[in-house]
Amino acid sequence: MNTFSNQKEFITFSPGLLAEDVCANYWLRQVTIRLRREICWRWRQLRGGEGENSPSLIPSINSALPNIGDKLTASLDMSRYWEQKCQFYQTDLTGKYLTDKLRVDLPHVEHPVVRGSFGWVVATLNLDDTAAFILALGLAVAFDNAVGEVIAACLNDVNATQPTLALAQQLWDEPEKVLAIADPAHSLWRYGLLQQSSHAQAAIDWHSPITTPPLIANRLLFPHSSLPQILAPLTIDCPRLPESTRIVANRLNAKPNDALRIVPVRGASGSDYAEIIQGIAQLTQRQIVELQGNPTLCDSSDYLRSVATLCWLHGVDLYIPDDFVCTRTCEKSHPYGYLLSLQSIPVTIFLGIRERKDLAEIPLSLLLPIIDVPNLSYSDRINCWKQALSPPNQALDKAIAECSRRFRYEKQTIQAICAGLQEHTGQLTETDLIAACRAELDLDIGELAQSVTPRFTEKELVLPPKQKLLFEEIYQAMKSLTKVHYRWGTARAWNECGISVLFAGSPGTGKTMAAEILAIKLNLPMYRIDLSQVVNKYIGETEKNLKRLFDLADISDTILFFDEADALFGRRTEVKDAHDRYANLEISYLLERMERFKGLAILATNRKKDLDEAFLRRLRYIVDFPLPDVLERKQIWMRVIPDQVDASQLDFDFLARQFQLAGGHIRSIIFNACLQTPNHNQSPLLTMERVIVAIKREYDKLHRSVSLEQFGSYAKIIEGIENEKSKDYY
Repeated sequence: MNTFSNQKEFITFSPGLLAEDVCANYWLRQVTIRLRREICWRWRQLRGGEGENSPSLIPSINSALPNIGDKLTASLDMSRYWEQKCQFYQTDLTGKYLTDKLRVDLPHVEHPVVRGSFGWVVATLNLDDTAAFILALGLAVAFDNAVGEVIAACLNDVNATQPTLALAQQLWDEPEKVLAIADPAHSLWRYGLLQQSSHAQAAIDWHSPITTPPLIANRLLFPHSSLPQILAPLTIDCPRLPESTRIVANRLNAKPNDALRIVPVRGASGSDYAEIIQGIAQLTQRQIVELQGNPTLCDSSDYLRSVATLCWLHGVDLYIPDDFVCTRTCEKSHPYGYLLSLQSIPVTIFLGIRERKDLAEIPLSLLLPIIDVPNLSYSDRINCWKQALSPPNQALDKAIAECSRRFRYEKQTIQAICAGLQEHTGQLTETDLIAACRAELDLDIGELAQSVTPRFTEKELVLPPKQKLLFEEIYQAMKSLTKVHYRWGTARAWNECGISVLFAGSPGTGKTMAAEILAIKLNLPMYRIDLSQVVNKYIGETEKNLKRLFDLADISDTILFFDEADALFGRRTEVKDAHDRYANLEISYLLERMERFKGLAILATNRKKDLDEAFLRRLRYIVDFPLPDVLERKQIWMRVIPDQVDASQLDFDFLARQFQLAGGHIRSIIFNACLQTPNHNQSPLLTMERVIVAIKREYDKLHRSVSLEQFGSYAKIIEGIENEKSKDYY
């Protein structure tokens, strides 16, 4: 045999294409020559066979290869002309010339084979010549743009520009050996070196296109090439190393990586997963690359197989961030199901996750212990803010301390906020910092809660002295959390908890108003949760929805206003049905989460006596909102009058003395009276007549009786209304 010494000769159809890997060039040359020889034979058939010693039958540059017939006829004629074909390769001038070109030895490689090269794959997977040829056949299309048309001619189909196993059997001298490659368990398929649209089936389709993805082809042909941009090496100088990372690192080093291994890394939104993963890389002495770019890449399991195969070829581990979630090929309940297609590739994948349930579709045999990314502590957040807001600004130290408690952001979120603040013009203030933190919040709580826009000012809230003092204590407690928790050291013992309070009282006594005023004074977002709706609508799923609610609200100081608290916290009774059993479980869960909630939880009820005493003991404050007395009612009557309305004719002493109404009902009465007050391009005048009528309407609406004597000298107005009703009736 000859030795393949001139690598540039007949490597590909396109001139000038040459791979770095000598072994790849040898087998690409084999593919090119065999395709040329097959075309030569086809032209011999088309010309009708002009004899064994006919001149070269390669068509001229202006000729085209015509269609010799349908595929059925071509298949039936394969055995019929087999002997003639073999004789043609030995006797025809062109056929013999091309056959002789195939008789060359694979060149000897003196230097060490580069990992991931074609030669390294052949040696590592112990590929025979048939497998090496078929791998080169798949590579040829990715490497040489001219191969497609030649393959189409060989397959007798102008649209079939990709090779198939049928073509490989047609080209190879030992066609029976191609059968072994048709096994989906063959290393070419298992390791993702070749891909076929039917790779998930029990057998490989002879006529489906086979391809070598460009990412893999580039590594096989040019093993010294760098990683593509979608794979960024992790480089962190001083990573944190929790004890769990050492345990996992020891597991990774315990045995060679001969199968897919998935290391789940669990963290909150904005957590620095990469820092923990790089810590493991330092312990295992392996490079880790992060998958970057468009998360929709995960919609294609074939693309991810290519990425995983490329990592195996490079000898690096892969980190897939938590935002690379499959949205089309997988169910939302199992967002990481796409990893099942990578089971046969021996690569270690570090997978960013939020919850353990995300791994439900992944077999336990593939999983290593979960590594939890530690949440930043209060002091960690302060340091992170100061580093990200460089140069240091001591004037912001107090604001940073407050934001570090109020906003439990992780490192990446803090860095993103500070990057935006760097563009701020002028002196950065505490207001700017808090506003930037608030803008980062995205609490998508869905149907479980509604955002509340506060409507009232503090002057509108009229409370007895005891309740007013309690109200101020709640406000002061929230303002003091940073100091008491972190300067005085109560955070550890109390788990950095916030404040939970109960507002109890009849409808209209100011429970919601007080909550909204606290939201304004504390500058906190407020969300209203109607627990009666939660229990009725989400029976059996309340715990799941409450967990989602608290997890989102715990990111930042937030006011959660639970209305109709007695719907869930009523006195527990015997378990008579599934509803009672679920209710008891939900109460226990909500109590436990409220104790850990870091914001302000306000529960409101009209029936305090129905609440479980065990629940009441866990609350920090209980504020009873009584019906207002005469003096308080007078203040309410006066304060609910709109500024633009003339109320000089109203007898506030009479109204406060005669009608024992809560503030909410008084507000409703004034509103209804204003609606009936004419405005003739001047300041509207609110009269006692309008107010008296509105009072009667309010009592009727509440189904509460009221005597004419209560209206005193204004009873005639009510009598007039009743008389009008009688006339209308008859």
